[in-house]
Amino acid sequence: MRAAVYRSFGGPEVVRVEELPKPVPGAGEVLVRVHASTVSVGDYRMRTRDLPKGLEFFGPLTIGIFAPRKKILGMDFAGTIEAVGAGVTRFKPGDAVVGLTGMKFGGHAEYIALKETEAMVLKPEGWSFTDAVALVFGGHTVAECIRNCPIKPGDEVLVNGASGAVGTSAIQVAKHFGAVVTAVTSAGNAELVRSLGADHVIDYKAEDFARSGKQYDVIFECVGNAPFERVEHALKPGGTLLLVIVDLKGMLRAGRNSRQSGKRVIPINFKPRPEDVAFEIELAKVGALRPVIDRIYQLDQVVEAHRHVDTGRKRGSVVLRLVG
Repeated sequence: MRAAVYRSFGGPEVVRVEELPKPVPGAGEVLVRVHASTVSVGDYRMRTRDLPKGLEFFGPLTIGIFAPRKKILGMDFAGTIEAVGAGVTRFKPGDAVVGLTGMKFGGHAEYIALKETEAMVLKPEGWSFTDAVALVFGGHTVAECIRNCPIKPGDEVLVNGASGAVGTSAIQVAKHFGAVVTAVTSAGNAELVRSLGADHVIDYKAEDFARSGKQYDVIFECVGNAPFERVEHALKPGGTLLLVIVDLKGMLRAGRNSRQSGKRVIPINFKPRPEDVAFEIELAKVGALRPVIDRIYQLDQVVEAHRHVDTGRKRGSVVLRLVG
């Protein structure tokens, strides 16, 4: 099979398309013919080892010290079940599925073998593989956020980093649950976030939302520049800060900050769960969540896809097609 492989850390050029052995599903596993995946900020962080502050020491122990432990990136996939191992009952050959591998990666290959219990569900009928996979990374993260912090009608919600994969999903889901949504992004993305349901837009280059005096019930922190110390006064009493991107200091202090302030600080751990994938897919089925696709690349263009993600200016998802 063909796969995008990286054998050293560095820029986009370290990724190359190679021929690798096709995996064989073991007992309890399924073999997925991958049609599409995405190139995400998670792939960028693994490829470059550009990790949140404080994780520079511990991170390499997991992702590799001298060379990557996982040679194939790709945290999500959409494709067709080609074969199943002994004992599989949840899926059958021919099923169209969409799912998340998370830190196991492997989505940037023509085939992936994984346990049937992984974070994977049937693809909605009528949806293309491209559209389905564009939902997964951001939608799953927001599903975890909502599970930890249900949003109520009338809640004031701010999304910092509103034009990325997580931010575009957060706007839509918060709006679906009746929130009044403020999106923090660049002026060039104002039209996009309004089209997704944002009631108010703040251009981060012109205004610091943390100093405006406005308070919110929930803040989605999707950038990494709004720790609790910066935004505490922008949270209402009893409000919640959802740390989608967080450094080691923020993780270690979350509990203490919550206890001392009476405001909840919740680091999102991004652990793939079938229930969270199912949650986002159900929202998509009823029209509450739609994919936002920046660009689509073919497998042979994987380096260009990484270069675009490296700019930090992608809007929604960057899709990598492995079929067609």
